[in-house]
Amino acid sequence: MFSKRTEPRSISSQLVLLFTLAAALLLSSGLGVFYWLVVRHAFEEDNAVLADKVLALRADLRSGGGPKLVDAEVNARRAGERSAYLIRLSNERGQTVTETPGMSALLPPNVFRPAERSTSLTPINYRTGSKLFSLVAFTEESTGRTYTIQIAQDRSADEQFTKNFGALVALVLAGSIVASVIIAANVTRRGLRPLRQMTAALDRITPTHLNEHIRPGRWPGELQPLATAFDEMLSRLEDSFTRLSQFSGDLAHELRTPIANMLGAAQVALTRERTSAEYREVLETTAAECERLSATVDNLLFLARADAARDQIARTSFDARAAAEKVVTFYRTIGEDRHISIECSGEGTVCGDPVLFSRAISNLMENALRFTPDGASINVKISTESDQTKVAVTDTGCGIEPEHLPRVFDRFYRADPSRSSRGAGLGLALVKSIVDLHRGSVKIESEPARGTTVTVKFPSQT
Repeated sequence: MFSKRTEPRSISSQLVLLFTLAAALLLSSGLGVFYWLVVRHAFEEDNAVLADKVLALRADLRSGGGPKLVDAEVNARRAGERSAYLIRLSNERGQTVTETPGMSALLPPNVFRPAERSTSLTPINYRTGSKLFSLVAFTEESTGRTYTIQIAQDRSADEQFTKNFGALVALVLAGSIVASVIIAANVTRRGLRPLRQMTAALDRITPTHLNEHIRPGRWPGELQPLATAFDEMLSRLEDSFTRLSQFSGDLAHELRTPIANMLGAAQVALTRERTSAEYREVLETTAAECERLSATVDNLLFLARADAARDQIARTSFDARAAAEKVVTFYRTIGEDRHISIECSGEGTVCGDPVLFSRAISNLMENALRFTPDGASINVKISTESDQTKVAVTDTGCGIEPEHLPRVFDRFYRADPSRSSRGAGLGLALVKSIVDLHRGSVKIESEPARGTTVTVKFPSQT
Protein backbone atom coordinates (compact mmCIF):
# COMPACT_ATOMS: atom_id res chain seq x y z
CA MET A 1 0.00 0.00 0.00
CA PHE A 2 1.34 3.39 -1.00
CA SER A 3 1.23 6.14 1.58
CA LYS A 4 -0.67 9.22 0.55
CA ARG A 5 1.64 12.03 -0.41
CA THR A 6 0.96 15.20 1.52
CA GLU A 7 1.70 18.61 0.09
CA PRO A 8 4.20 20.59 2.19
CA ARG A 9 2.73 23.54 4.00
CA SER A 10 4.04 26.95 3.06
CA ILE A 11 6.09 29.00 5.49
CA SER A 12 3.64 31.89 5.25
CA SER A 13 0.63 29.75 6.23
CA GLN A 14 2.53 28.28 9.17
CA LEU A 15 3.64 31.71 10.35
CA VAL A 16 0.11 33.11 10.05
CA LEU A 17 -1.31 30.12 11.94
CA LEU A 18 1.27 30.31 14.74
CA PHE A 19 0.95 34.07 15.06
CA THR A 20 -2.86 33.83 15.17
CA LEU A 21 -2.79 31.05 17.78
CA ALA A 22 -0.35 33.01 19.94
CA ALA A 23 -2.43 36.19 19.63
CA ALA A 24 -5.66 34.28 20.37
CA LEU A 25 -4.10 32.69 23.46
CA LEU A 26 -2.80 35.99 24.79
CA LEU A 27 -6.03 37.87 24.03
CA SER A 28 -8.19 35.13 25.55
CA SER A 29 -6.09 35.08 28.70
CA GLY A 30 -6.01 38.86 29.01
CA LEU A 31 -9.71 39.44 28.28
CA GLY A 32 -10.70 36.45 30.42
CA VAL A 33 -8.85 37.84 33.43
CA PHE A 34 -10.28 41.30 32.77
CA TYR A 35 -13.83 39.89 32.52
CA TRP A 36 -13.39 37.91 35.73
CA LEU A 37 -12.04 40.94 37.64
CA VAL A 38 -14.85 43.23 36.48
CA VAL A 39 -17.63 40.74 37.30
CA ARG A 40 -16.09 39.82 40.63
CA HIS A 41 -15.67 43.48 41.54
CA ALA A 42 -19.33 44.21 40.66
CA PHE A 43 -20.66 41.35 42.79
CA GLU A 44 -18.34 42.23 45.69
CA GLU A 45 -19.65 45.79 45.59
CA ASP A 46 -23.22 44.48 45.65
CA ASN A 47 -22.37 42.27 48.62
CA ALA A 48 -20.79 45.24 50.41
CA VAL A 49 -23.89 47.38 49.76
CA LEU A 50 -26.11 44.55 50.98
CA ALA A 51 -24.00 44.23 54.14
CA ASP A 52 -24.36 47.98 54.72
CA LYS A 53 -28.13 47.66 54.39
CA VAL A 54 -28.15 44.82 56.92
CA LEU A 55 -26.13 46.91 59.37
CA ALA A 56 -28.43 49.90 58.87
CA LEU A 57 -31.56 47.83 59.63
CA ARG A 58 -29.90 46.29 62.69
CA ALA A 59 -29.12 49.78 63.92
CA ASP A 60 -32.73 50.88 63.34
CA LEU A 61 -34.05 47.95 65.43
CA ARG A 62 -31.55 48.48 68.22
CA SER A 63 -32.25 52.19 68.43
CA GLY A 64 -35.64 51.53 69.97
CA GLY A 65 -37.65 52.65 67.00
CA GLY A 66 -38.43 49.00 66.24
CA PRO A 67 -40.82 48.12 63.47
CA LYS A 68 -41.72 51.74 62.77
CA LEU A 69 -38.30 52.58 61.43
CA VAL A 70 -38.25 49.41 59.34
CA ASP A 71 -41.72 50.18 58.04
CA ALA A 72 -40.55 53.69 57.16
CA GLU A 73 -37.60 52.15 55.31
CA VAL A 74 -39.93 49.79 53.44
CA ASN A 75 -42.27 52.56 52.33
CA ALA A 76 -39.60 55.17 51.65
CA ARG A 77 -39.49 54.52 47.91
CA ARG A 78 -41.58 56.76 45.70
CA ALA A 79 -44.58 55.57 43.79
CA GLY A 80 -43.57 53.72 40.61
CA GLU A 81 -39.89 53.67 41.65
CA ARG A 82 -38.13 50.32 41.35
CA SER A 83 -36.75 49.18 44.68
CA ALA A 84 -33.30 47.64 44.73
CA TYR A 85 -34.21 45.87 48.00
CA LEU A 86 -37.19 43.88 49.13
CA ILE A 87 -37.58 43.86 52.93
CA ARG A 88 -39.84 41.73 55.13
CA LEU A 89 -40.16 42.15 58.92
CA SER A 90 -41.71 39.30 60.95
CA ASN A 91 -42.34 38.89 64.70
CA GLU A 92 -41.34 35.90 66.82
CA ARG A 93 -44.58 34.08 65.91
CA GLY A 94 -43.69 34.32 62.18
CA GLN A 95 -46.34 36.89 61.41
CA THR A 96 -45.39 39.50 58.82
CA VAL A 97 -45.29 42.92 60.39
CA THR A 98 -44.36 44.80 57.20
CA GLU A 99 -42.90 44.06 53.82
CA THR A 100 -42.20 45.59 50.47
CA PRO A 101 -45.37 45.51 48.37
CA GLY A 102 -45.47 42.47 46.09
CA MET A 103 -42.62 40.73 47.87
CA SER A 104 -44.71 37.66 48.89
CA ALA A 105 -45.61 36.95 45.27
CA LEU A 106 -41.95 36.93 44.24
CA LEU A 107 -40.20 35.70 47.37
CA PRO A 108 -42.25 33.78 49.92
CA PRO A 109 -40.66 33.49 53.41
CA ASN A 110 -39.65 29.84 52.94
CA VAL A 111 -37.11 30.62 50.18
CA PHE A 112 -34.85 32.35 52.69
CA ARG A 113 -32.35 30.61 54.92
CA PRO A 114 -33.19 30.35 58.60
CA ALA A 115 -32.49 33.66 60.30
CA GLU A 116 -29.22 34.05 62.19
CA ARG A 117 -27.93 36.40 64.85
CA SER A 118 -24.51 36.53 63.24
CA THR A 119 -23.20 39.94 62.21
CA SER A 120 -21.51 38.48 59.09
CA LEU A 121 -24.11 36.97 56.79
CA THR A 122 -23.49 35.08 53.53
CA PRO A 123 -26.15 35.81 50.92
CA ILE A 124 -27.63 33.10 48.72
CA ASN A 125 -28.76 33.57 45.13
CA TYR A 126 -32.29 32.79 44.14
CA ARG A 127 -33.81 33.03 40.68
CA THR A 128 -37.47 33.52 40.00
CA GLY A 129 -38.55 34.03 36.44
CA SER A 130 -36.13 36.38 34.77
CA LYS A 131 -35.01 37.98 38.01
CA LEU A 132 -32.05 37.14 40.22
CA PHE A 133 -32.01 37.99 43.93
CA SER A 134 -29.45 37.74 46.72
CA LEU A 135 -31.17 36.74 49.97
CA VAL A 136 -30.15 37.17 53.62
CA ALA A 137 -32.13 36.74 56.85
CA PHE A 138 -31.23 37.66 60.43
CA THR A 139 -32.85 38.15 63.82
CA GLU A 140 -32.59 41.16 66.10
CA GLU A 141 -34.15 42.23 69.43
CA SER A 142 -35.97 45.49 69.80
CA THR A 143 -38.01 46.73 72.81
CA GLY A 144 -37.85 43.29 74.42
CA ARG A 145 -39.13 41.43 71.38
CA THR A 146 -37.32 39.39 68.70
CA TYR A 147 -37.85 40.23 65.05
CA THR A 148 -36.79 38.50 61.86
CA ILE A 149 -35.77 40.56 58.89
CA GLN A 150 -35.49 39.11 55.38
CA ILE A 151 -33.74 41.22 52.74
CA ALA A 152 -33.63 40.47 49.00
CA GLN A 153 -31.26 42.44 46.77
CA ASP A 154 -32.35 42.61 43.11
CA ARG A 155 -29.31 41.69 40.98
CA SER A 156 -31.09 41.26 37.65
CA ALA A 157 -29.44 44.41 36.27
CA ASP A 158 -26.04 43.13 37.35
CA GLU A 159 -26.68 39.78 35.69
CA GLN A 160 -27.73 41.52 32.48
CA PHE A 161 -24.60 43.66 32.65
CA THR A 162 -22.51 40.50 33.05
CA LYS A 163 -24.11 38.96 29.96
CA ASN A 164 -23.72 42.11 27.91
CA PHE A 165 -20.15 42.56 29.07
CA GLY A 166 -19.35 38.90 28.24
CA ALA A 167 -20.81 39.32 24.76
CA LEU A 168 -18.75 42.48 24.28
CA VAL A 169 -15.59 40.68 25.41
CA ALA A 170 -16.34 37.79 23.02
CA LEU A 171 -16.94 40.26 20.19
CA VAL A 172 -13.69 42.08 20.94
CA LEU A 173 -11.85 38.74 21.08
CA ALA A 174 -13.27 37.61 17.72
CA GLY A 175 -12.48 40.97 16.12
CA SER A 176 -8.95 40.89 17.56
CA ILE A 177 -8.36 37.39 16.18
CA VAL A 178 -9.54 38.47 12.74
CA ALA A 179 -7.30 41.53 12.97
CA SER A 180 -4.43 39.25 14.05
CA VAL A 181 -4.93 37.09 10.97
CA ILE A 182 -4.88 40.17 8.70
CA ILE A 183 -1.84 41.66 10.44
CA ALA A 184 -0.02 38.30 10.44
CA ALA A 185 -0.72 37.81 6.73
CA ASN A 186 0.55 41.31 5.87
CA VAL A 187 3.62 41.03 8.11
CA THR A 188 4.44 37.55 6.76
CA ARG A 189 4.00 38.68 3.16
CA ARG A 190 6.25 41.66 3.78
CA GLY A 191 8.78 39.56 5.71
CA LEU A 192 8.98 36.90 2.98
CA ARG A 193 9.25 39.44 0.18
CA PRO A 194 13.08 39.11 0.10
CA LEU A 195 12.66 35.36 -0.51
CA ARG A 196 10.40 36.03 -3.48
CA GLN A 197 12.89 38.56 -4.81
CA MET A 198 15.69 36.03 -4.33
CA THR A 199 13.64 33.41 -6.19
CA ALA A 200 13.11 35.85 -9.04
CA ALA A 201 16.84 36.57 -9.12
CA LEU A 202 17.62 32.85 -9.22
CA ASP A 203 15.10 32.30 -12.00
CA ARG A 204 17.09 34.68 -14.18
CA ILE A 205 20.23 32.59 -13.76
CA THR A 206 20.87 30.16 -16.61
CA PRO A 207 23.99 28.25 -17.75
CA THR A 208 24.75 31.17 -20.07
CA HIS A 209 24.14 33.82 -17.38
CA LEU A 210 25.94 32.43 -14.32
CA ASN A 211 27.56 35.82 -13.72
CA GLU A 212 24.27 37.29 -12.40
CA HIS A 213 24.96 36.88 -8.71
CA ILE A 214 22.52 37.61 -5.89
CA ARG A 215 24.79 40.11 -4.07
CA PRO A 216 24.15 39.50 -0.33
CA GLY A 217 24.71 43.10 0.77
CA ARG A 218 21.11 44.12 -0.10
CA TRP A 219 19.39 41.27 1.79
CA PRO A 220 18.33 41.08 5.48
CA GLY A 221 20.85 39.71 7.95
CA GLU A 222 19.09 36.34 8.19
CA LEU A 223 19.28 35.82 4.41
CA GLN A 224 22.82 37.10 3.85
CA PRO A 225 24.50 33.73 4.65
CA LEU A 226 22.12 32.03 2.20
CA ALA A 227 22.79 34.66 -0.47
CA THR A 228 26.54 34.36 0.12
CA ALA A 229 26.35 30.57 -0.20
CA PHE A 230 24.38 30.92 -3.45
CA ASP A 231 26.90 33.40 -4.87
CA GLU A 232 29.79 31.10 -3.97
CA MET A 233 27.95 28.16 -5.53
CA LEU A 234 27.30 30.18 -8.69
CA SER A 235 30.98 31.15 -8.86
CA ARG A 236 31.96 27.49 -8.61
CA LEU A 237 29.39 26.55 -11.24
CA GLU A 238 30.58 29.31 -13.55
CA ASP A 239 34.16 28.14 -13.16
CA SER A 240 33.11 24.52 -13.73
CA PHE A 241 31.09 25.42 -16.85
CA THR A 242 34.01 27.44 -18.20
CA ARG A 243 36.42 24.60 -17.57
CA LEU A 244 34.00 22.07 -19.02
CA SER A 245 33.50 24.11 -22.16
CA GLN A 246 37.23 24.56 -22.56
CA PHE A 247 37.86 20.88 -21.80
CA SER A 248 35.26 19.81 -24.37
CA GLY A 249 36.87 21.98 -27.03
CA ASP A 250 40.37 20.78 -26.18
CA LEU A 251 39.22 17.15 -26.12
CA ALA A 252 37.57 17.49 -29.53
CA HIS A 253 40.75 19.06 -30.88
CA GLU A 254 42.98 16.33 -29.41
CA LEU A 255 40.82 13.53 -30.79
CA ARG A 256 40.34 15.20 -34.15
CA THR A 257 44.08 15.42 -34.94
CA PRO A 258 44.96 11.67 -34.71
CA ILE A 259 41.66 10.68 -36.31
CA ALA A 260 42.32 13.11 -39.17
CA ASN A 261 45.86 11.71 -39.54
CA MET A 262 44.60 8.12 -39.70
CA LEU A 263 41.79 9.03 -42.08
CA GLY A 264 44.13 10.98 -44.34
CA ALA A 265 46.70 8.19 -44.45
CA ALA A 266 44.02 5.60 -45.23
CA GLN A 267 42.46 7.72 -47.96
CA VAL A 268 45.84 8.36 -49.59
CA ALA A 269 46.67 4.65 -49.43
CA LEU A 270 43.38 3.80 -51.12
CA THR A 271 43.83 6.16 -54.05
CA ARG A 272 45.91 3.57 -55.90
CA GLU A 273 47.58 0.23 -55.51
CA ARG A 274 50.44 0.26 -53.00
CA THR A 275 53.35 -1.98 -52.25
CA SER A 276 53.51 -4.07 -49.11
CA ALA A 277 56.06 -1.66 -47.64
CA GLU A 278 53.80 1.32 -48.26
CA TYR A 279 50.82 -0.43 -46.66
CA ARG A 280 53.02 -1.36 -43.74
CA GLU A 281 54.02 2.27 -43.34
CA VAL A 282 50.32 3.30 -43.32
CA LEU A 283 49.56 0.66 -40.70
CA GLU A 284 52.50 1.76 -38.55
CA THR A 285 51.32 5.36 -38.75
CA THR A 286 47.79 4.29 -37.82
CA ALA A 287 49.09 2.16 -34.93
CA ALA A 288 51.10 5.12 -33.60
CA GLU A 289 48.07 7.38 -33.74
CA CYS A 290 45.97 4.67 -32.02
CA GLU A 291 48.57 4.43 -29.27
CA ARG A 292 48.36 8.17 -28.85
CA LEU A 293 44.59 8.03 -28.69
CA SER A 294 44.73 5.13 -26.23
CA ALA A 295 47.14 7.04 -23.96
CA THR A 296 44.92 10.13 -24.07
CA VAL A 297 41.80 8.10 -23.22
CA ASP A 298 43.63 6.28 -20.38
CA ASN A 299 44.73 9.59 -18.91
CA LEU A 300 41.23 11.03 -19.18
CA LEU A 301 39.77 7.95 -17.48
CA PHE A 302 42.30 8.31 -14.69
CA LEU A 303 41.43 11.99 -14.23
CA ALA A 304 37.70 11.19 -14.15
CA ARG A 305 38.25 8.45 -11.57
CA ALA A 306 40.48 10.73 -9.53
CA ASP A 307 37.78 13.42 -9.47
CA ALA A 308 35.25 10.83 -8.23
CA ALA A 309 37.52 8.96 -5.82
CA ARG A 310 38.87 11.66 -3.50
CA ASP A 311 38.98 9.80 -0.14
CA GLN A 312 38.92 6.25 -1.55
CA ILE A 313 42.67 5.72 -2.06
CA ALA A 314 44.55 3.06 -0.10
CA ARG A 315 47.17 4.71 2.12
CA THR A 316 50.36 3.00 3.27
CA SER A 317 53.63 4.36 4.60
CA PHE A 318 56.60 3.80 2.24
CA ASP A 319 60.09 5.08 1.50
CA ALA A 320 59.84 7.96 -0.96
CA ARG A 321 63.53 7.68 -1.96
CA ALA A 322 63.19 3.99 -2.91
CA ALA A 323 59.98 4.62 -4.91
CA ALA A 324 61.52 7.59 -6.71
CA GLU A 325 64.75 5.67 -7.47
CA LYS A 326 62.77 3.01 -9.38
CA VAL A 327 61.26 5.66 -11.62
CA VAL A 328 64.58 7.52 -12.02
CA THR A 329 66.38 4.29 -12.96
CA PHE A 330 63.92 3.69 -15.81
CA TYR A 331 64.26 7.21 -17.20
CA ARG A 332 68.03 7.28 -16.62
CA THR A 333 68.35 4.61 -19.32
CA ILE A 334 66.31 6.75 -21.71
CA GLY A 335 68.36 9.83 -20.81
CA GLU A 336 71.68 8.11 -21.52
CA ASP A 337 70.84 7.98 -25.23
CA ARG A 338 70.61 11.78 -25.19
CA HIS A 339 73.51 12.25 -22.75
CA ILE A 340 71.15 13.65 -20.10
CA SER A 341 72.29 12.97 -16.55
CA ILE A 342 69.56 12.21 -14.00
CA GLU A 343 70.32 12.30 -10.26
CA CYS A 344 68.18 11.47 -7.20
CA SER A 345 69.01 12.55 -3.65
CA GLY A 346 67.48 13.01 -0.20
CA GLU A 347 65.31 10.94 2.10
CA GLY A 348 61.66 10.95 3.13
CA THR A 349 58.55 8.92 3.96
CA VAL A 350 55.20 9.24 2.23
CA CYS A 351 51.83 8.09 3.53
CA GLY A 352 49.74 7.37 0.46
CA ASP A 353 49.35 5.14 -2.55
CA PRO A 354 52.80 3.97 -3.86
CA VAL A 355 51.45 3.36 -7.39
CA LEU A 356 49.97 6.86 -7.66
CA PHE A 357 53.13 8.38 -6.17
CA SER A 358 55.27 6.60 -8.76
CA ARG A 359 52.94 7.71 -11.54
CA ALA A 360 53.19 11.35 -10.45
CA ILE A 361 57.02 11.20 -10.39
CA SER A 362 56.98 9.39 -13.74
CA ASN A 363 54.89 12.15 -15.34
CA LEU A 364 57.24 14.79 -13.96
CA MET A 365 60.27 12.90 -15.31
CA GLU A 366 58.67 12.41 -18.72
CA ASN A 367 57.76 16.08 -18.88
CA ALA A 368 61.30 17.10 -17.86
CA LEU A 369 62.90 14.81 -20.46
CA ARG A 370 60.58 16.10 -23.17
CA PHE A 371 61.71 19.70 -22.73
CA THR A 372 65.35 19.18 -21.72
CA PRO A 373 67.93 19.45 -24.50
CA ASP A 374 70.61 16.80 -25.08
CA GLY A 375 73.58 16.99 -22.78
CA ALA A 376 71.65 18.77 -19.99
CA SER A 377 70.70 17.42 -16.54
CA ILE A 378 67.68 16.59 -14.39
CA ASN A 379 67.76 16.47 -10.61
CA VAL A 380 65.21 14.84 -8.26
CA LYS A 381 65.55 16.02 -4.67
CA ILE A 382 63.57 14.60 -1.74
CA SER A 383 63.29 16.40 1.61
CA THR A 384 61.09 16.44 4.69
CA GLU A 385 59.46 19.47 6.28
CA SER A 386 56.97 19.37 9.15
CA ASP A 387 54.48 16.56 8.41
CA GLN A 388 55.09 16.56 4.63
CA THR A 389 57.61 15.07 2.26
CA LYS A 390 58.69 17.30 -0.62
CA VAL A 391 59.85 16.02 -4.01
CA ALA A 392 61.38 18.62 -6.37
CA VAL A 393 62.09 17.74 -10.02
CA THR A 394 64.42 20.29 -11.65
CA ASP A 395 65.47 20.37 -15.30
CA THR A 396 67.71 22.66 -17.27
CA GLY A 397 65.42 22.87 -20.28
CA CYS A 398 63.86 25.72 -22.20
CA GLY A 399 61.66 26.87 -19.32
CA ILE A 400 58.16 28.36 -19.41
CA GLU A 401 57.10 31.94 -19.98
CA PRO A 402 55.60 33.59 -16.83
CA GLU A 403 52.20 34.19 -18.43
CA HIS A 404 51.73 30.46 -18.94
CA LEU A 405 52.57 29.35 -15.38
CA PRO A 406 49.06 29.86 -13.85
CA ARG A 407 47.52 27.48 -16.41
CA VAL A 408 50.10 24.73 -16.86
CA PHE A 409 48.08 22.39 -14.61
CA ASP A 410 44.95 22.77 -16.74
CA ARG A 411 44.01 19.80 -18.88
CA PHE A 412 45.15 19.96 -22.52
CA TYR A 413 46.96 23.23 -21.91
CA ARG A 414 50.29 23.70 -23.69
CA ALA A 415 52.64 26.63 -23.26
CA ASP A 416 53.54 26.21 -26.95
CA PRO A 417 50.43 24.95 -28.85
CA SER A 418 52.45 24.46 -32.04
CA ARG A 419 54.33 21.58 -30.47
CA SER A 420 51.40 19.19 -30.46
CA SER A 421 53.69 16.22 -31.02
CA ARG A 422 55.14 16.72 -27.57
CA GLY A 423 52.14 15.35 -25.71
CA ALA A 424 48.47 15.92 -25.07
CA GLY A 425 48.94 18.41 -22.26
CA LEU A 426 47.68 16.04 -19.55
CA GLY A 427 50.93 15.25 -17.71
CA LEU A 428 50.86 18.07 -15.14
CA ALA A 429 47.07 17.78 -14.82
CA LEU A 430 47.56 14.13 -13.81
CA VAL A 431 50.20 15.14 -11.27
CA LYS A 432 47.89 17.73 -9.72
CA SER A 433 45.00 15.23 -9.49
CA ILE A 434 47.24 12.70 -7.72
CA VAL A 435 48.54 15.33 -5.30
CA ASP A 436 44.99 16.54 -4.60
CA LEU A 437 43.94 12.95 -3.86
CA HIS A 438 46.61 12.85 -1.15
CA ARG A 439 45.65 16.32 0.14
CA GLY A 440 49.06 17.63 -0.81
CA SER A 441 50.18 20.57 -2.91
CA VAL A 442 52.08 21.24 -6.12
CA LYS A 443 54.06 24.31 -7.21
CA ILE A 444 55.95 25.18 -10.39
CA GLU A 445 58.80 27.68 -10.84
CA SER A 446 60.38 28.39 -14.18
CA GLU A 447 62.65 30.80 -15.99
CA PRO A 448 62.82 30.90 -19.77
CA ALA A 449 66.02 29.32 -21.14
CA ARG A 450 67.16 28.32 -17.63
CA GLY A 451 64.87 25.47 -16.63
CA THR A 452 61.86 24.48 -14.59
CA THR A 453 61.32 23.12 -11.07
CA VAL A 454 58.12 21.32 -10.13
CA THR A 455 57.69 20.69 -6.40
CA VAL A 456 55.08 18.26 -5.06
CA LYS A 457 54.30 17.72 -1.38
CA PHE A 458 52.80 14.51 0.02
CA PRO A 459 51.74 13.83 3.63
CA SER A 460 54.37 11.90 5.55
CA GLN A 461 51.92 10.56 8.12
CA THR A 462 48.18 9.89 8.52
